[in-house]
Amino acid sequence: MPLSDLSHSTLSQALQNKLDQKTKPLGALGRLETLALQLGEILGSESPELQQPQLVVFAGDHGLAARGVSAYPSDVTWQMVENFLAGGACVSVLARQHGIDLTVVDCGVRHDFAPRPGLLDYKVAYGTADALEQPAMSAFECERAVAQGRAVVKSLPGNVLLLGEMGIGNTSAASLLMARLTGLEIADCTGVGTGLDDAGLQRKIAVLAQVLERHAGVTDPLEAMEAFGGFEMATMLGAVLQAAQENRVVVVDGFIASAVVLVAHALQPLVLQRCVFAHSSGERGHALMLHHLGAQPLLDLGLRLGEGSGAALAWPLLQSACLVLRDMASFASAGVSQSDAASS
Repeated sequence: MPLSDLSHSTLSQALQNKLDQKTKPLGALGRLETLALQLGEILGSESPELQQPQLVVFAGDHGLAARGVSAYPSDVTWQMVENFLAGGACVSVLARQHGIDLTVVDCGVRHDFAPRPGLLDYKVAYGTADALEQPAMSAFECERAVAQGRAVVKSLPGNVLLLGEMGIGNTSAASLLMARLTGLEIADCTGVGTGLDDAGLQRKIAVLAQVLERHAGVTDPLEAMEAFGGFEMATMLGAVLQAAQENRVVVVDGFIASAVVLVAHALQPLVLQRCVFAHSSGERGHALMLHHLGAQPLLDLGLRLGEGSGAALAWPLLQSACLVLRDMASFASAGVSQSDAASS
Protein backbone atom coordinates (compact mmCIF):
# COMPACT_ATOMS: atom_id res chain seq x y z
CA MET A 1 0.00 0.00 0.00
CA PRO A 2 1.52 3.37 -1.03
CA LEU A 3 2.19 5.86 1.75
CA SER A 4 0.50 9.25 1.89
CA ASP A 5 2.55 12.42 1.52
CA LEU A 6 2.62 14.17 4.89
CA SER A 7 4.22 17.42 3.73
CA HIS A 8 2.64 20.64 2.47
CA SER A 9 -0.72 19.82 4.01
CA THR A 10 -3.23 21.99 5.84
CA LEU A 11 -1.98 20.35 9.04
CA SER A 12 1.61 21.29 8.21
CA GLN A 13 0.59 24.93 7.81
CA ALA A 14 -1.35 24.84 11.08
CA LEU A 15 1.61 23.31 12.92
CA GLN A 16 4.01 25.93 11.55
CA ASN A 17 1.63 28.72 12.50
CA LYS A 18 1.30 27.30 16.02
CA LEU A 19 5.09 27.17 16.39
CA ASP A 20 5.43 30.72 15.08
CA GLN A 21 2.93 31.98 17.66
CA LYS A 22 4.85 30.56 20.64
CA THR A 23 6.52 33.04 23.01
CA LYS A 24 9.90 33.14 21.24
CA PRO A 25 11.52 34.77 18.23
CA LEU A 26 10.65 33.06 14.95
CA GLY A 27 12.67 29.87 14.54
CA ALA A 28 14.54 30.41 17.82
CA LEU A 29 14.23 26.74 18.82
CA GLY A 30 15.99 25.67 15.64
CA ARG A 31 15.97 21.93 14.95
CA LEU A 32 13.54 21.33 17.81
CA GLU A 33 10.89 23.19 15.83
CA THR A 34 11.60 21.12 12.72
CA LEU A 35 11.26 17.99 14.85
CA ALA A 36 8.01 19.18 16.43
CA LEU A 37 6.56 19.90 12.99
CA GLN A 38 7.58 16.43 11.75
CA LEU A 39 6.10 14.66 14.78
CA GLY A 40 2.84 16.55 14.36
CA GLU A 41 2.68 15.57 10.69
CA ILE A 42 3.39 11.90 11.39
CA LEU A 43 0.90 11.63 14.25
CA GLY A 44 -1.70 13.79 12.51
CA SER A 45 -2.17 16.27 15.33
CA GLU A 46 -1.40 19.88 16.26
CA SER A 47 -0.80 18.55 19.80
CA PRO A 48 1.00 15.24 19.21
CA GLU A 49 1.48 12.79 22.09
CA LEU A 50 4.10 10.04 22.04
CA GLN A 51 2.52 6.88 23.44
CA GLN A 52 4.08 3.63 24.67
CA PRO A 53 7.41 3.85 22.81
CA GLN A 54 8.77 0.47 21.73
CA LEU A 55 12.50 -0.12 21.34
CA VAL A 56 12.98 -3.33 19.38
CA VAL A 57 16.39 -5.00 19.08
CA PHE A 58 16.49 -7.29 16.04
CA ALA A 59 19.18 -9.99 16.36
CA GLY A 60 20.73 -12.35 13.84
CA ASP A 61 24.01 -13.98 12.81
CA HIS A 62 25.91 -13.55 9.55
CA GLY A 63 27.67 -16.26 7.58
CA LEU A 64 30.15 -13.70 6.28
CA ALA A 65 31.49 -13.25 9.83
CA ALA A 66 33.53 -16.45 9.30
CA ARG A 67 35.65 -14.43 6.84
CA GLY A 68 37.14 -12.38 9.67
CA VAL A 69 35.25 -9.15 8.96
CA SER A 70 34.62 -8.52 12.67
CA ALA A 71 36.88 -8.13 15.68
CA TYR A 72 34.51 -10.33 17.71
CA PRO A 73 33.42 -13.97 17.25
CA SER A 74 29.84 -14.80 16.24
CA ASP A 75 29.07 -16.18 19.71
CA VAL A 76 28.92 -12.59 20.92
CA THR A 77 25.55 -12.22 19.15
CA TRP A 78 23.72 -14.71 21.37
CA GLN A 79 25.69 -13.67 24.44
CA MET A 80 24.60 -10.06 23.94
CA VAL A 81 20.99 -11.16 23.48
CA GLU A 82 21.24 -12.73 26.92
CA ASN A 83 22.75 -9.48 28.19
CA PHE A 84 19.83 -7.48 26.77
CA LEU A 85 17.33 -9.79 28.42
CA ALA A 86 19.19 -9.66 31.74
CA GLY A 87 19.06 -5.86 31.62
CA GLY A 88 22.82 -5.35 31.54
CA ALA A 89 23.43 -3.90 28.07
CA CYS A 90 23.76 -0.18 27.39
CA VAL A 91 20.43 -0.05 25.59
CA SER A 92 18.79 -1.91 28.50
CA VAL A 93 20.03 0.76 30.90
CA LEU A 94 18.91 3.62 28.66
CA ALA A 95 15.49 2.07 28.00
CA ARG A 96 14.94 1.74 31.75
CA GLN A 97 16.07 5.31 32.32
CA HIS A 98 13.54 6.69 29.84
CA GLY A 99 10.66 4.29 30.47
CA ILE A 100 10.85 2.72 27.01
CA ASP A 101 9.61 -0.84 26.54
CA LEU A 102 12.44 -3.06 25.23
CA THR A 103 11.81 -6.17 23.13
CA VAL A 104 14.45 -8.47 21.63
CA VAL A 105 13.57 -10.40 18.47
CA ASP A 106 15.53 -13.54 17.54
CA CYS A 107 15.47 -13.23 13.77
CA GLY A 108 18.26 -15.67 13.03
CA VAL A 109 20.70 -16.14 15.89
CA ARG A 110 22.84 -19.28 15.83
CA HIS A 111 21.61 -20.32 19.28
CA ASP A 112 18.47 -21.61 20.99
CA PHE A 113 17.07 -19.34 23.70
CA ALA A 114 14.79 -20.34 26.54
CA PRO A 115 11.42 -18.58 26.21
CA ARG A 116 11.00 -15.59 28.52
CA PRO A 117 9.32 -12.19 28.71
CA GLY A 118 10.80 -9.60 26.37
CA LEU A 119 11.99 -12.14 23.79
CA LEU A 120 10.15 -12.86 20.54
CA ASP A 121 11.10 -15.94 18.50
CA TYR A 122 10.94 -15.15 14.78
CA LYS A 123 14.01 -17.17 13.80
CA VAL A 124 14.21 -17.65 10.04
CA ALA A 125 17.31 -19.87 10.23
CA TYR A 126 20.48 -20.25 12.28
CA GLY A 127 22.28 -17.34 10.64
CA THR A 128 22.61 -16.32 7.02
CA ALA A 129 24.80 -18.00 4.41
CA ASP A 130 28.27 -16.76 3.48
CA ALA A 131 27.54 -13.98 0.96
CA LEU A 132 30.87 -14.61 -0.75
CA GLU A 133 29.62 -18.06 -1.81
CA GLN A 134 25.90 -17.44 -2.41
CA PRO A 135 23.17 -14.96 -1.53
CA ALA A 136 23.01 -14.44 2.23
CA MET A 137 19.39 -15.58 2.13
CA SER A 138 16.90 -16.95 -0.36
CA ALA A 139 14.01 -14.90 -1.72
CA PHE A 140 11.67 -17.03 0.41
CA GLU A 141 13.69 -16.38 3.57
CA CYS A 142 13.81 -12.66 2.89
CA GLU A 143 10.07 -12.53 2.24
CA ARG A 144 9.42 -14.45 5.46
CA ALA A 145 11.67 -12.14 7.49
CA VAL A 146 9.98 -9.02 6.12
CA ALA A 147 6.53 -10.45 6.88
CA GLN A 148 7.64 -11.33 10.40
CA GLY A 149 8.94 -7.80 10.92
CA ARG A 150 5.51 -6.49 10.00
CA ALA A 151 3.98 -8.93 12.49
CA VAL A 152 6.27 -7.71 15.27
CA VAL A 153 5.05 -4.13 14.86
CA LYS A 154 1.41 -5.21 14.65
CA SER A 155 1.84 -7.05 17.98
CA LEU A 156 3.23 -4.04 19.85
CA PRO A 157 1.29 -1.06 21.23
CA GLY A 158 2.17 2.60 20.96
CA ASN A 159 2.91 5.06 18.18
CA VAL A 160 6.74 5.12 18.27
CA LEU A 161 9.19 2.44 17.08
CA LEU A 162 12.84 2.84 18.07
CA LEU A 163 15.17 0.63 16.02
CA GLY A 164 17.96 -1.48 17.51
CA GLU A 165 19.98 -4.43 16.24
CA MET A 166 22.58 -7.01 17.22
CA GLY A 167 24.55 -9.21 14.85
CA ILE A 168 28.27 -9.79 14.56
CA GLY A 169 29.11 -8.99 10.94
CA ASN A 170 26.20 -6.66 10.30
CA THR A 171 28.31 -3.56 9.65
CA SER A 172 29.66 -5.50 6.65
CA ALA A 173 26.13 -6.21 5.45
CA ALA A 174 25.23 -2.53 5.89
CA SER A 175 28.34 -1.42 3.96
CA LEU A 176 27.48 -3.78 1.11
CA LEU A 177 23.90 -2.51 0.91
CA MET A 178 25.11 1.07 1.01
CA ALA A 179 27.70 0.57 -1.74
CA ARG A 180 25.25 -1.18 -4.04
CA LEU A 181 22.28 1.15 -3.51
CA THR A 182 24.22 4.44 -3.54
CA GLY A 183 26.94 3.60 -6.06
CA LEU A 184 29.68 4.72 -3.66
CA GLU A 185 33.00 2.92 -3.41
CA ILE A 186 33.04 0.10 -0.86
CA ALA A 187 36.08 1.63 0.89
CA ASP A 188 34.07 4.79 1.57
CA CYS A 189 31.24 2.71 3.00
CA THR A 190 33.31 0.49 5.30
CA GLY A 191 34.49 1.22 8.82
CA VAL A 192 36.08 -0.58 11.76
CA GLY A 193 32.81 -2.00 13.06
CA THR A 194 33.44 -3.58 16.45
CA GLY A 195 37.03 -2.32 16.50
CA LEU A 196 39.22 -3.70 13.72
CA ASP A 197 42.78 -2.44 13.45
CA ASP A 198 44.07 -0.95 10.18
CA ALA A 199 45.11 -4.33 8.77
CA GLY A 200 41.76 -5.83 9.75
CA LEU A 201 39.92 -2.97 8.07
CA GLN A 202 41.82 -3.48 4.82
CA ARG A 203 41.02 -7.22 4.97
CA LYS A 204 37.36 -6.40 5.52
CA ILE A 205 37.28 -4.01 2.55
CA ALA A 206 38.94 -6.62 0.32
CA VAL A 207 36.41 -9.29 1.31
CA LEU A 208 33.47 -6.94 0.75
CA ALA A 209 34.79 -5.95 -2.67
CA GLN A 210 34.82 -9.65 -3.59
CA VAL A 211 31.25 -10.05 -2.33
CA LEU A 212 30.08 -7.13 -4.46
CA GLU A 213 31.79 -8.66 -7.51
CA ARG A 214 30.22 -12.04 -6.74
CA HIS A 215 26.75 -10.40 -6.90
CA ALA A 216 27.53 -7.81 -9.57
CA GLY A 217 24.16 -8.16 -11.27
CA VAL A 218 22.07 -7.42 -8.18
CA THR A 219 20.52 -3.94 -8.27
CA ASP A 220 16.93 -4.38 -7.03
CA PRO A 221 16.68 -3.28 -3.36
CA LEU A 222 15.02 -6.49 -2.12
CA GLU A 223 17.45 -8.63 -4.09
CA ALA A 224 20.27 -6.62 -2.52
CA MET A 225 18.88 -7.46 0.91
CA GLU A 226 18.81 -11.13 -0.10
CA ALA A 227 22.37 -11.04 -1.40
CA PHE A 228 24.02 -8.99 1.35
CA GLY A 229 21.70 -8.56 4.32
CA GLY A 230 21.03 -10.30 7.59
CA PHE A 231 17.85 -11.82 8.93
CA GLU A 232 17.75 -9.11 11.59
CA MET A 233 17.98 -6.48 8.85
CA ALA A 234 15.27 -8.02 6.66
CA THR A 235 13.01 -8.35 9.70
CA MET A 236 13.72 -4.73 10.63
CA LEU A 237 12.85 -3.75 7.05
CA GLY A 238 9.39 -5.26 7.49
CA ALA A 239 9.01 -3.47 10.81
CA VAL A 240 9.94 -0.11 9.27
CA LEU A 241 7.50 -0.56 6.39
CA GLN A 242 4.69 -1.56 8.76
CA ALA A 243 5.39 1.27 11.21
CA ALA A 244 5.41 3.76 8.34
CA GLN A 245 2.12 2.38 7.04
CA GLU A 246 0.60 2.86 10.52
CA ASN A 247 2.07 6.38 10.78
CA ARG A 248 4.17 5.49 13.79
CA VAL A 249 7.25 7.59 14.43
CA VAL A 250 10.32 5.56 13.44
CA VAL A 251 13.44 6.52 15.40
CA VAL A 252 16.45 5.35 13.38
CA ASP A 253 19.55 4.43 15.36
CA GLY A 254 22.95 4.22 13.64
CA PHE A 255 24.67 2.74 10.60
CA ILE A 256 22.90 -0.63 10.38
CA ALA A 257 19.42 0.77 11.01
CA SER A 258 20.09 3.53 8.46
CA ALA A 259 21.10 0.91 5.88
CA VAL A 260 17.77 -0.82 6.42
CA VAL A 261 15.97 2.51 5.97
CA LEU A 262 18.02 2.99 2.78
CA VAL A 263 16.40 -0.19 1.44
CA ALA A 264 12.96 0.87 2.70
CA HIS A 265 13.39 4.25 1.01
CA ALA A 266 14.27 2.55 -2.27
CA LEU A 267 11.01 0.60 -2.00
CA GLN A 268 8.82 3.44 -0.66
CA PRO A 269 10.47 6.88 -0.69
CA LEU A 270 7.86 8.46 1.61
CA VAL A 271 9.06 6.19 4.43
CA LEU A 272 11.59 8.95 5.18
CA GLN A 273 8.84 11.33 6.26
CA ARG A 274 8.12 8.98 9.18
CA CYS A 275 11.79 8.62 10.18
CA VAL A 276 13.64 10.61 12.83
CA PHE A 277 17.38 9.99 12.55
CA ALA A 278 18.76 9.82 16.09
CA HIS A 279 22.45 10.44 15.48
CA SER A 280 25.40 10.42 13.14
CA SER A 281 27.58 7.53 14.23
CA GLY A 282 31.33 7.19 14.38
CA GLU A 283 31.19 4.43 11.77
CA ARG A 284 32.76 5.45 8.48
CA GLY A 285 30.13 5.75 5.84
CA HIS A 286 27.24 6.77 8.07
CA ALA A 287 27.58 10.49 7.40
CA LEU A 288 27.69 9.75 3.65
CA MET A 289 24.59 7.56 3.96
CA LEU A 290 22.70 10.25 5.87
CA HIS A 291 23.69 12.79 3.21
CA HIS A 292 22.44 10.43 0.48
CA LEU A 293 19.09 10.17 2.29
CA GLY A 294 18.93 13.91 2.93
CA ALA A 295 18.62 13.15 6.65
CA GLN A 296 19.62 15.47 9.49
CA PRO A 297 20.51 13.51 12.65
CA LEU A 298 19.64 14.93 16.05
CA LEU A 299 22.91 14.02 17.81
CA ASP A 300 26.57 13.57 16.94
CA LEU A 301 28.30 11.83 19.84
CA GLY A 302 30.70 9.57 17.98
CA LEU A 303 28.63 6.50 18.91
CA ARG A 304 29.17 3.19 17.11
CA LEU A 305 27.65 0.72 19.54
CA GLY A 306 24.37 -0.05 17.82
CA GLU A 307 21.72 -1.84 19.91
CA GLY A 308 19.43 1.18 19.59
CA SER A 309 21.56 3.12 22.08
CA GLY A 310 21.55 6.30 19.99
CA ALA A 311 17.80 6.10 19.47
CA ALA A 312 17.26 5.86 23.23
CA LEU A 313 19.58 8.81 23.86
CA ALA A 314 17.65 10.95 21.35
CA TRP A 315 14.28 10.05 22.87
CA PRO A 316 14.07 13.03 25.30
CA LEU A 317 14.38 15.42 22.36
CA LEU A 318 11.23 13.94 20.82
CA GLN A 319 9.44 14.36 24.14
CA SER A 320 10.60 17.97 24.40
CA ALA A 321 9.45 18.76 20.86
CA CYS A 322 5.94 17.49 21.60
CA LEU A 323 5.76 19.33 24.93
CA VAL A 324 6.75 22.60 23.28
CA LEU A 325 3.92 22.20 20.77
CA ARG A 326 1.37 21.24 23.42
CA ASP A 327 2.28 23.26 26.50
CA MET A 328 4.32 26.32 25.55
CA ALA A 329 2.26 29.50 25.69
CA SER A 330 1.45 31.60 22.67
CA PHE A 331 1.94 35.35 22.58
CA ALA A 332 -1.83 35.80 22.82
CA SER A 333 -2.40 33.39 25.73
CA ALA A 334 0.54 34.77 27.72
CA GLY A 335 -0.19 38.42 27.00
CA VAL A 336 3.29 38.92 25.52
CA SER A 337 3.81 41.38 22.71
CA GLN A 338 4.96 39.97 19.38
CA SER A 339 7.62 41.53 17.21
CA ASP A 340 6.23 43.63 14.36
CA ALA A 341 7.81 41.24 11.82
CA ALA A 342 6.14 38.18 13.38
CA SER A 343 2.71 39.76 13.67
CA SER A 344 2.60 41.30 10.18
